[in-house]
Amino acid sequence: MRLYIDPGTGSMLFAILIGIIGALNYLLKGWIIKLRFVTSGGKKTVTDTEKIPFVIFSDDKRYWSVFEPVCRELDKRGVDVVYMSASDDDPALTNPYQHIKGEFIGKGNKAFSKLNFLNAVILLSTTPGLDVYQWKRSKDVDFYVHMLHASNTVTGYRMFGIDYYDTILLSGDYQINDVRALEQKRNLPAKELVKIGVPYMDEMVRRLQADSTVFPHDTTVLLAPSWGESAILKKFGGKIIRVLLESGYHVIVRPHPQSFTSEKDLIDSLMNEFPVSEQLEWNRDNDNFNVLKRSDILISDFSGVIFDFSLVYDKPVIYADTEFDKSPYDSWWLDTPLWNFTALPRIGEKLTLDNFDSLKEIINNCLTDQKYADGRKEARSETWAYPGEAATRAADYLINKYQMLTANKEEGKE
Repeated sequence: MRLYIDPGTGSMLFAILIGIIGALNYLLKGWIIKLRFVTSGGKKTVTDTEKIPFVIFSDDKRYWSVFEPVCRELDKRGVDVVYMSASDDDPALTNPYQHIKGEFIGKGNKAFSKLNFLNAVILLSTTPGLDVYQWKRSKDVDFYVHMLHASNTVTGYRMFGIDYYDTILLSGDYQINDVRALEQKRNLPAKELVKIGVPYMDEMVRRLQADSTVFPHDTTVLLAPSWGESAILKKFGGKIIRVLLESGYHVIVRPHPQSFTSEKDLIDSLMNEFPVSEQLEWNRDNDNFNVLKRSDILISDFSGVIFDFSLVYDKPVIYADTEFDKSPYDSWWLDTPLWNFTALPRIGEKLTLDNFDSLKEIINNCLTDQKYADGRKEARSETWAYPGEAATRAADYLINKYQMLTANKEEGKE
């Protein structure tokens, strides 16, 4: 008979194990320090010689595009960074930068086990859930910094996703307001909230300016949903793909990468029902730059790719009415609507079951109506501060924070 352990229980057992190992680890460290003190004749000994100044943690290779602009800026300034990835094929592991050292630290719990005992001054990550499930704050990491990997609401993470970071790097005032509201609701200490902009969107603009060529092609519709119970493919299944194919447009389906893990049966079924053809593509590129560039209009739900597509590429979107369930997310705690859903009507048209049959007309309208171009400009000003400056501002903050932390530590020793 096989023993089944549900994910919640498994996470709890893992946390208990890590706690026991951690207690033994720190007890052992204490004995070693005392032994060094005795053997050195009562003189102070250095105990943090292995402390890494800067660590970046990425739980998936797809976030290299988010971190690379910041890594490039830090490398240019001669700042050494250890880039720890949970993907063994992460482009960061073979990055071209002299001062950025890529390191594969294992997948899943193996990666978190290493992070839970990390010895570093600053850790930067886009991964939510610090100190909630398997990933615990290490007592030897001085400061945790979270950087958003999309230019949309900060409350779209699963519940308590950012509560235990020290700093959040943001791109809009509405995000600051939402974080402060969550802190008040949960009686949390105020985090540092630093508005830097969006590094990877700045990078997209730079790439577009360097490669602005558009080749003649059939009107192309990109279907790129998020994942989960409220996402397009879970709600509508193959119906939306079928309607798109009937419209006669070229169709690209790009599921969220997490769907291939968490919704594997669904994706396999859809790919079997709608195989690749001259009219239909299934896209799994790690870098979405080219697929966004060659698409004329995007259909999505609450995925952050909506804002990449509309604000960077300046193209219209159609967003599906999926009756978004806020209950698993931080946004459930707030009375204010998600910024995403206030912006969507300004940058595109809503697709519902009632207007599915008119999808072709909706697409044509979105491609030609000036009001959506005006809406994109408005939304861009709300969620994308300091265009072109994000990597510089991120590097400035990280370096200044490091200098402050190390200076304080030296003063404490004195």
